[in-house]
Amino acid sequence: MEPHPATARPRHRRHARVRAVAAAVLVAVLAAACGVRLETPPPSEPVPDALEVVRRTAVADALVVAEQAETVAPTVDGDLRTELERVAAAARLQADELGGVYDSGLDDPTPGASPEPSEVADPLTAQDVALTLTDAAARSRSAASTTTDGPLARLLASVGAGQTVSATRLAALAGTEPPAPVAPQIPVPTTPGTDEADGEADGEADGEAGGEAGGETASPRPSPAGTTGPSPSAGTTPQGLRAADLEALVAGEDAAGYALRRRAALADGRLRERLLARAEVHRARGEAWAVLAGTDGTEQDPRRVAYAVPAPDEQDDATLVQGLEADLAVDYASLVARSAPGTRAVLVELLVDGALTVDAWGGPPSAFPGLPEQAED
Repeated sequence: MEPHPATARPRHRRHARVRAVAAAVLVAVLAAACGVRLETPPPSEPVPDALEVVRRTAVADALVVAEQAETVAPTVDGDLRTELERVAAAARLQADELGGVYDSGLDDPTPGASPEPSEVADPLTAQDVALTLTDAAARSRSAASTTTDGPLARLLASVGAGQTVSATRLAALAGTEPPAPVAPQIPVPTTPGTDEADGEADGEADGEAGGEAGGETASPRPSPAGTTGPSPSAGTTPQGLRAADLEALVAGEDAAGYALRRRAALADGRLRERLLARAEVHRARGEAWAVLAGTDGTEQDPRRVAYAVPAPDEQDDATLVQGLEADLAVDYASLVARSAPGTRAVLVELLVDGALTVDAWGGPPSAFPGLPEQAED
C-alpha cells in the first residue's frame, strides 16, 4: 500500500536539514584546512603597562650602552679599551637581569622591510659612550625613585649606581666631563609651626669622591614615562620604613664614621685628610638619621661610644673603606625596595654615593652595587 503523502513530507524536510548542516560543517572544515579563520581578528601584541614601559626603557638603555662600547673598544688601546670592554659586559649583564628584550612571539608584520636610508653618522667615540652612560644612569635612578614595584626599584637603583660609576671611570679615561656628583641630603623633620618640611642635613660630602661621592646636588630630572609614583625629591622623607630600619642606618653610619676616625688617627698627610673627610660624612649622616627617627639623645639612640675596628695589619685602609661603603650600599638598596615611591630619592642617591666611594678607593667596579646576590665571582 502506498504511504500517505502527509507522512512523507516531514522525512524530506529532515533530510534537507541534515544536508544543510553537513554542508556548513564541510565549509568550516575546508576553511580551516586553507588557513582561513572565520570572524577571528589577527593576534596583536599586548599594550605594555607602566611597569613594563619602565623595564623596557632600562633594557634598551643598557643595550645601547653595550653596543656603543663594543663598537668603540676595538678602535682604542690600553686602559680605555679595557674599560670599554668591561662597560659592555656589565651592560649586557644588566639588560639580562632586567629581563631582556620583550618578545611577543608574533611574527614581524613587515618581514623583509628595509630601513630608510639615512645620513652617515660620525664615528662613535669613548666620549659618546660616557655621555650615553650618564643619560642612562639618570633615567635608571629617576625610575628607581618613582616606580611602584619595590624589587624593580631596587634593581634599577643598583643599575643606575653601576652606570654612574662606569660613566665616571670612562669620562676620566676619555678626558671628558664626568656625571654631576651626588650629595645626598637627609631630610630634617618638620618643626611644629613651621612650613619647612624639607630642611636638609648632611649637605657635606667628601668633595674628592665626586670623585669620592661628594659635591653638588644632581639637577632634578622629570620622571620617565611609565612610572606611576610621584616625582622624586631628594628632600622628601622616605616613607614606609620601620623603626628598625632607621635604627640600623643610624648605627651603620655612626660605626663607619668611628672606624674611619680611628684609622685617620694612625695616618698622616693626604691619606689622613681623606679618611677624616669621609668619617665626618658618615658621622653627620648617623646624626641626621637619628634626628629623623626621633631617637637622637634618647635612650633609644643606637649610637655607641666605640665599635670594633680591624687592625691595620688585618685590613688596610682602602679595603676597610671599601667594605664599609659596600655594606651601607646593601642597606640602602634594600630600603629602596621597602620605601614608598616618590619618597626614596635620597636612598637611591646614598646607594650611588657609596658605589662611587668604593670606586674612588680602588674597589673593583660592579654591575650591581648593593646587590650581594649579584656579586661577580
